[in-house]
Amino acid sequence: MLLEVLLAALVGALLFLVVNKWRKPEVLKTEDGWWGFGDGPDGQEDTTIRPFQLSTSDSELEDLHKRLDQTRPVPSLHNSQFHYGFNSEHLQKVISYWRNDFDWKKQVEKINQFPHFTTNIEGLDVHYVHVKPPVVPEGTRVIPLIMVHGWPGSFYEFYGIIPLLTQPSQPGHFVFEVVCPSIPGYGFSEAPHHKGFDSVCAARIFHKLMKRLGFSHFYAQGGDWGWLVTTNMPGLLLTLSMLLGKCFPKLFSFTPMDLEHLYPAAEKLVVEPLLETGYMHIQATKPDTVGRALNDSPVGLAAYILEKFSTWTSKDFRNLQDGGLTRKFSLDDLLTNVMIYWTAGCITSSMRFYKENLNQGLNKPHSRIPVVVPTGFACFPNELMHTPELWVRQKYRRLVSFTPMPRGGHFAAMEEPQLMAEDIKKFIKLVESQIKNR
Repeated sequence: MLLEVLLAALVGALLFLVVNKWRKPEVLKTEDGWWGFGDGPDGQEDTTIRPFQLSTSDSELEDLHKRLDQTRPVPSLHNSQFHYGFNSEHLQKVISYWRNDFDWKKQVEKINQFPHFTTNIEGLDVHYVHVKPPVVPEGTRVIPLIMVHGWPGSFYEFYGIIPLLTQPSQPGHFVFEVVCPSIPGYGFSEAPHHKGFDSVCAARIFHKLMKRLGFSHFYAQGGDWGWLVTTNMPGLLLTLSMLLGKCFPKLFSFTPMDLEHLYPAAEKLVVEPLLETGYMHIQATKPDTVGRALNDSPVGLAAYILEKFSTWTSKDFRNLQDGGLTRKFSLDDLLTNVMIYWTAGCITSSMRFYKENLNQGLNKPHSRIPVVVPTGFACFPNELMHTPELWVRQKYRRLVSFTPMPRGGHFAAMEEPQLMAEDIKKFIKLVESQIKNR
């Protein structure tokens, strides 16, 4: 009986593959939107590109310090580490550093070291960092690359990798011109004023941004929203691979890394995600409620954001009193990301992005459309959800490279900029050689 079930399952998988191979590719359809004030534009769209510099007044910093001074600590349970969330005793140490030692004005200078701009698209002032290579040796190609952050990150995640991409490695090769926008509602991009702004709308706005900058063809890198929402979708082959993959790993091309991260399934695919996805349910249902509290409390905001930089970097950090925060990141960089949320007042609008994307469930029509452009996938071992190559190929039909990374978690660009930069260069080198050999 078991053999018959397995044979039926395999025949079903084969039919699934055959049908999808010959099915005409669907095309994502999207229409222009209006997300600014009012019902629509009053006149012609303003396509001006304006320089932007971050600044913070003394009164804003005084208000922050007053709120930090008036926090009401709550004692943590004995021996709880980060299992109940951000450990309160360690949070007091972070607050003390933030209040007394953290130099925000110095970090503002660091943020402003790269050129920032804003431009209005579909009624929203969109912020972005635009870094051109300082030197382009003769014979070196300049390749445009847009890099998109996720939650609770920001454009600042890419500050470690930008120099690695914009500095030419060898004459005659290529170097990158990097654009790092803030998703509308995040950082210094204006928040949408109407309901319905989801990941498709953000993609359309960023495509318009790149066209406005003069790029008809470009490469794109993204994690978090770009991967979590559109790639990790259930389907027949995915289900079969989960049911049969442990017994027949070669059938689904499962590697030892896949087996390690996928089984036992009950713990790693059910229990573990439940421990780390409570925030998602809140933000996908009632973001404005908790958002108002976090927008008023810098301590609450820091706890909410920095806890993710602990457990999403490594689940083992839950066992540490300090959450392992400074094992992979500096406290200055972590607090700089928090300060971007605080000074921009964008935590609520950033959380609304979950409701707009998930209010109809993950299985939206666009999530079922395969990606047919050349794609590279970097598989970091401490990512929240492990994705075997088989699953990636169901979404990305022209997978050029799949790289099992030796280390790294959810905030890979910030945690392991060297590894990510090398993988980006490897992927683009492969694609460019394919184009050249056509």
